[in-house]
Amino acid sequence: MNIGKIMVVEDSELLHRMYDLIFMRYTRNGTHIVHSLNGREALNQLNSHADTDIIILDINMPVMSGLEFLHHCKSENVFRHIPVIIVSTEGKEEDTLRGLRFGAKGYVTKPFQPQDLYKIMEDIITMTAGARAKNSKALFETIPI
Repeated sequence: MNIGKIMVVEDSELLHRMYDLIFMRYTRNGTHIVHSLNGREALNQLNSHADTDIIILDINMPVMSGLEFLHHCKSENVFRHIPVIIVSTEGKEEDTLRGLRFGAKGYVTKPFQPQDLYKIMEDIITMTAGARAKNSKALFETIPI
């Protein structure tokens, strides 16, 4: 799986260090991790990191919550394509549905096993790559030669 850039949006610095360890399997292969402590900071960082491949997002954060961030992110055409996985202590079905309705592609409840997150990430990246290839092929096929 080829991931160039992961953005982690989480208000706990301890969890950011944990994500650095969890994603070591990717960073060894050149993946870059961008860290944000809240949704507002993440939106600002996306302007210079629009090439982000996937966003890991907490819900409960100060300044701007994860769901507010997700709403803003998905309303911006530039960032709409970036898949988001919510990783949160909010495990209620209504929270999961709300996150998915706002555009998240996956939802993991804390605490979690790294393998659970890897699996969801791999599935999403595979689906995203497949969709891009299909769209490119469809576009190519419609261009008159």
